[in-house]
Amino acid sequence: MYQSFYGLKEMPFNITPDPNFLYLSPTHQEALQHLKYGIAEKKGFIVLTGEVGCGKTTLCRHFINEIDDEKYDCALILNPRITETQLLKTILTELGEEGSSRSRSGLVKQVNDILLDRIQKGKDILLIIDEAQNLTFELLEQLRLLSNLETDKQKLLQIILMGQPEFKRILSENRLRQLRQRILVHTELRPLNRYQVEQYIHHRIAMAGGQGIPFFTSWAVRWIHWKSRGIPRIINNICDKALLSAYIRSSEVVKYRDVRTALKEISSLDFN
Repeated sequence: MYQSFYGLKEMPFNITPDPNFLYLSPTHQEALQHLKYGIAEKKGFIVLTGEVGCGKTTLCRHFINEIDDEKYDCALILNPRITETQLLKTILTELGEEGSSRSRSGLVKQVNDILLDRIQKGKDILLIIDEAQNLTFELLEQLRLLSNLETDKQKLLQIILMGQPEFKRILSENRLRQLRQRILVHTELRPLNRYQVEQYIHHRIAMAGGQGIPFFTSWAVRWIHWKSRGIPRIINNICDKALLSAYIRSSEVVKYRDVRTALKEISSLDFN
């Protein structure tokens, strides 16, 4: 409703993980550099953790868009609630291949053969798994075994595991110590501070085509930071409804009262 009123080309606060809207805060920049370093140096396992809504998936999509398609083949798994056999078949599908074997050992051999072929052709293979906190022990063990596939000079597969903070607790379990020893790069996304929240809001409005309008007042930003705890997804939700409130008032300025109205509308969610 408010998009045309504010002269915006797009809705600025959608909650979809659009990499074009990614705001590279210091914590996001640090995480991105860790990902690039881990892949460039072929570290094997890389772990990225962060609170729900902190932007892990958006950052990952940005990272995928930045890597060289001529050098990397990428397999992305967004829903890891699968079996070990389904994992192997999904990896093959993501790499543009068909899982022809019916047995797990046969699928592992097929994956190994395909990875070897890609490596010989000058490709590096990257497996990215989102929502890694949902991986079962059996799946994590299967990933560890896949990470053992190698030539005399390099690993055949590099793996990025992205998960919520509880994934760190899962990895600390004694039965996963072999996997834990293989994780050489671990980075964590942290919530935005008040200044970064202000920059985040301005960035998204600018990316949507806004030129200083709509404008969020200092008190509106303070309130958004406090109630969102610096979590980008929650910021988007509050800002979207606050903009609607300002639009209803036919105002180009989003004030504290608009944020308060937005919070009342979404009061069923826990912001405390």
